[in-house]
Amino acid sequence: MPHSLRKIVFPAAGMGTRFLPATKSTPKEMLTVVDRPLIQYGVEEALKAGMDDIIMITGRGKRAIEDHFDISAELEANLRATGKSVLYEEVSRVSRMAAVAYVRQKEAKGLGHAVLCAEPWVGDECFGVSLADELMVSDVPVMQQLRLVHEALGGCSVVALARVPEADVSKYGIVEVSSEENGVYRLTGMVEKPKPEDAPSNLAMIGRYIFTPSLFAFLNDAQPSVGGEIQLTDAMQKLAAVEPMYGVVVDAERFDAGNPLGFLIANLTLGVRHPQYGDTLREYLKKL
Repeated sequence: MPHSLRKIVFPAAGMGTRFLPATKSTPKEMLTVVDRPLIQYGVEEALKAGMDDIIMITGRGKRAIEDHFDISAELEANLRATGKSVLYEEVSRVSRMAAVAYVRQKEAKGLGHAVLCAEPWVGDECFGVSLADELMVSDVPVMQQLRLVHEALGGCSVVALARVPEADVSKYGIVEVSSEENGVYRLTGMVEKPKPEDAPSNLAMIGRYIFTPSLFAFLNDAQPSVGGEIQLTDAMQKLAAVEPMYGVVVDAERFDAGNPLGFLIANLTLGVRHPQYGDTLREYLKKL
């Protein structure tokens, strides 16, 4: 039921190959944008939307994520003993902000398989999915924007969308729509990374979703497709054929922080807005 939407899945098992060698020993999700790791931005967005039951899908070499959201008694004691109260409060807040369950994706079988790994923890409830390397900045959190549509439509699946240039459609999952009302699109299909001439629209899925638990039946039956992986898009296509699925172009500033250029742009953009570092950074950039 819409009112029970508390669970959200964070697929975080990827190898971060676009950031090598930086991600050889550091999870991509732990790369820092200004003063906090990418994964923390995603978790804070989810919490603001009332999704406080976090399911993190991790893989080999991702222990740093678990440590980040765990209590570090020694660190907290040191910060208190040395009078660093502001840092203590922030570290303590991060450690206690949410209940987090960690599930290991033992094989790299794709995003669809990563979401499927959460099935025992999600059960028969509606749930969110958030890709943390898509960094969203907005007055109303993107997951909250989706939640409002999800609840208004009686608990249907809802997907965050953005319009992208035709030259970029091959980088995304692109949706096909049948109707639009008040900015909400009825989705009839989607295709993973199509050629521009084959794309059904220029509306791209951008890493935020709310699904009904019916999705899991299609993920269980899914076969490897694009890239030899189990694609979330394939299961969504089948789900949209049997129950309503909607998309909404979200109101947010979006950074594709999953690639080095987008990551640098995010750091610069949020850096110049930072209350502590912004003025100095702006002055420095003027000299370049």
